[in-house]
Amino acid sequence: MMTWRIHEDQRQEALKGFSEMTKEQDAADYGDKIKLIGRWHDLAGFTGFAVFETDDPHAIAHWALNWNQILDAHVIPVFDDDETRQIGKERN
Repeated sequence: MMTWRIHEDQRQEALKGFSEMTKEQDAADYGDKIKLIGRWHDLAGFTGFAVFETDDPHAIAHWALNWNQILDAHVIPVFDDDETRQIGKERN
């Protein structure tokens, strides 16, 4: 999962740039190692979050860096129930 907050002085430029991207350009931006599950935008607060799936943390880092001039991104790894159970078993 990733959350973000757009820099105050970049809000209109960020919205303009994003809205001009086609879905194909957007998909090319995050590449073929990242699967977008969903993305939601808080336009009033210029924040949002997205859920991605990837086996490559470098791909997420590279994608987030594409946007770091206009927003602060926070990448948070999350796990489904089965993955969490497996991690718990490995910790015992």
